[in-house]
Amino acid sequence: MKKIIIIPAYNEEKNIVSVVKDIEKFATNFDYIIINDCSTDDTYNVCIENGFNIISLPINLGIGGAMQTGYKFAKKYNYDLAVQFDGDGQHDARYLNKLLDEIVKENADMVIGSRFIENKGFQSSVLRRVGINFFSALFKFMYNIKILDTTSGFRMVNSKIISMFCDYYPKDYPEPETTAICLRNGYKVKEISVIMKAREYGVSSINFIKSVYYMIKVTLAILIDYTKGKRKNDE
Repeated sequence: MKKIIIIPAYNEEKNIVSVVKDIEKFATNFDYIIINDCSTDDTYNVCIENGFNIISLPINLGIGGAMQTGYKFAKKYNYDLAVQFDGDGQHDARYLNKLLDEIVKENADMVIGSRFIENKGFQSSVLRRVGINFFSALFKFMYNIKILDTTSGFRMVNSKIISMFCDYYPKDYPEPETTAICLRNGYKVKEISVIMKAREYGVSSINFIKSVYYMIKVTLAILIDYTKGKRKNDE
């Protein structure tokens, strides 16, 4: 199977080299592409100087636009599997083949790397955990499935979901909504335990106000998508 790692990167000049080196050390059976989301720092030049595989966007599209660019690339070049691997250094390439093993063994459509199955490593902020638990409860209520790490960006998908994400992918805070879309469409979603690392350089762009805004926005999007699915089933 052809497998590609999509690395969305915005202002990751201090992290991107170690991210790619990690992949080259532990996941030699994967291709990768960096999606430089119009960074304002030296991310682009660092990638070029190191000979990294990169697509550089002319305008900032946000995490959703960067990831959809990666999925379109994966579809164009006929990749069977695509995995999101954040450019901030929090994901560990040693788990990429474990995601692969799970998606093959379980015949799954999406496999999520979860911090909360064994609760090891970096566990995210208290504020973010509130949102994670809320969406976990929402998925349990709506789809009768327990997803523990609902905001994890460490996820592998097959070609069916690659094609679906090429047609639609949320602009920001996309992980809970895209998981809900997969569940609503009857795709098989699994989780495996992974250990994530704290970001070494830089800070998250999500503060308290943005967290509240995203929770409301994403909840509404999930409910609207769920209602749309119910209407289709009723018809």
